[in-house]
Amino acid sequence: MYKIEKKDFGYKLLFSGMVSKDEMANWVKEAEKVLATQNGPFGVFVDMRDLKPLSNEAKAEMENGQKAFKGKGMQRSVVILNSAIVTMQFKKIAKETGIFEWERYIDASNTPDWEAKGINWLKNGVNPE
Repeated sequence: MYKIEKKDFGYKLLFSGMVSKDEMANWVKEAEKVLATQNGPFGVFVDMRDLKPLSNEAKAEMENGQKAFKGKGMQRSVVILNSAIVTMQFKKIAKETGIFEWERYIDASNTPDWEAKGINWLKNGVNPE
């Protein structure tokens, strides 16, 4: 499952459960439509607390989505996770798509104020670590 919401800082994305290649491809198409009207820099808050590791095919689609956000002006992103495996997978994807430098990762299982820290990174550039 995925969800895209427009927020004052940019976009909030939610991914949970098992996301197939087809569902991830649909997310990329929806993201491209949403981003078509985007002007100027923005942040992206990604809630992946309940996401299962992606298949190689779904991972390739996620890379396309990350490139679309970067290409339209993503300035910063924060990813909220609960799984060490998913964290490793998304750090690797971020390095491959060129967004690692602007992305921060927060382990929600040991950070009670994860949402506030994530938004503070997006809006004010305050590193959540």
